[in-house]
Amino acid sequence: MRITMACWAVVIALVLLLLLKRDWLLSFFAQQWVQLSTSIILVALAAGWLLLFLNTLSIIRPKLLAPGARMIIGAGLVLAVVGTSGALGYGAFVLNKGRETISNVFTTAPAFKPVNGRYNIAVFGADSAGNRDGVRTDSMSLLSVDAKTGKSLLISIPRNFQNAKFAKDSPMRKVYPDGYNCGNECLFNAIYRNATDNHADLYPGVKNPGAQATMDAIEGTTGLEVQAYVMIDMAGFAGFIDAMGGVSVESGGWVPYNAKKWPNSSVNTHWFAPGVHKFTGKQALWFARSRDFTSDYHRIARQQCLQQAMISQFSPQTMLTRFTSIMDAGKQLVETDIPQAQLGSFLNLADKARATPFKRLTLGAPDFGSASDKFSTYPDFDQIHARIESLIEKESGAKPKTTQASKGTETNTDSSGSAASSSPATEEKTTSSSGRNSSPGKVNEVNEDVPTTKRDGSPITEEYLVQLEQIGRKDLINKIAANNNECSVP
Repeated sequence: MRITMACWAVVIALVLLLLLKRDWLLSFFAQQWVQLSTSIILVALAAGWLLLFLNTLSIIRPKLLAPGARMIIGAGLVLAVVGTSGALGYGAFVLNKGRETISNVFTTAPAFKPVNGRYNIAVFGADSAGNRDGVRTDSMSLLSVDAKTGKSLLISIPRNFQNAKFAKDSPMRKVYPDGYNCGNECLFNAIYRNATDNHADLYPGVKNPGAQATMDAIEGTTGLEVQAYVMIDMAGFAGFIDAMGGVSVESGGWVPYNAKKWPNSSVNTHWFAPGVHKFTGKQALWFARSRDFTSDYHRIARQQCLQQAMISQFSPQTMLTRFTSIMDAGKQLVETDIPQAQLGSFLNLADKARATPFKRLTLGAPDFGSASDKFSTYPDFDQIHARIESLIEKESGAKPKTTQASKGTETNTDSSGSAASSSPATEEKTTSSSGRNSSPGKVNEVNEDVPTTKRDGSPITEEYLVQLEQIGRKDLINKIAANNNECSVP
């Protein structure tokens, strides 16, 4: 009786803490020793309930009961064991699974505090496929999160960004004092590999010099102090989305991807049509990486949209119902230097972030002119810092302090330019198409006169696009796909 009352008291206390001190409760249960201790307690309780029911069964002496009563008592006992010992045992299994994943993925360093009220986390999409030598960072972004509200700014850096600056205290600044400016070889996505292969000695004691050097470049380029990184493996990314049960996005345009060749054709291009899609992991990866017939800037916009969709749809309910598969996928998905002690506060912030759309900014087209302006090749860092400060100031109401002086005149955060600007084909009917849910920092270009129907007024189809590619009309396909950077979370 005392044990039962104590258990109910603990349950009531946990519910109250969940309502009143959620951040503290999540931080508490994110600790490995708490998870291990709780697992042991749950196993002990499960065994205790099982022994109690077995003892009750021996007292009842089922052999003395009528056959009908014996069946009822037996069925009731099975349900009682499943509802108590079974549930407690499963709870112990879940906690142990979470403890194992946390131990494998996160570090044991102490938690870090926000800088000027924000957490700034670098996010890398990495490809380490067997046909490639080493790891290549295919996408790089900075997620800046308000530590109180969870409101977030996602800053994407094109992989072909040149002349990146390193943070003032970065050892890479001694090697590249004027920025990463050795021409076309010095693209932003080459920093990781360069530091790993040639400058690891500059980062003694650092587990991943490539990641640290890339963080230094993001900090120097954006003016925001970067506190940690998360590296997402592309193959693991697909598995994680499958573990979530898929992810839904609304695409504004036709998005190509490569698959099997069409019958009696050399064309292997397939298409996601405009509209709402619930993607599997493999489909989401295709959607995020596609740049055929468009540009890297279109791909970046879709990646931003997909990241927001994942956070919006990664609810506590999803976590509970798919916990084991998500934990298994998580071990293959992420490399990070985020401390285990940080998990509670970050989980709480992630739940707040789900309710608020990200502000989005790309350090290139369309937020800094058009692709033809080549801002990513010849960046204006004062302009970048001013834009970031403006977005954070509008979001929080307080002007942020950047790690470097930020000068320059602020420009419109909704500046636009077409990366595939050309007049519509005469054989197609066109309509004006603009970015969905446009707001400051949203990375959707305004694409005018994108063909939406064939000459006869019938809708464009996947088969029609395949026919165009077969006859070499890639110019027309470019126009039809010009708005596939438009994407929103349904």
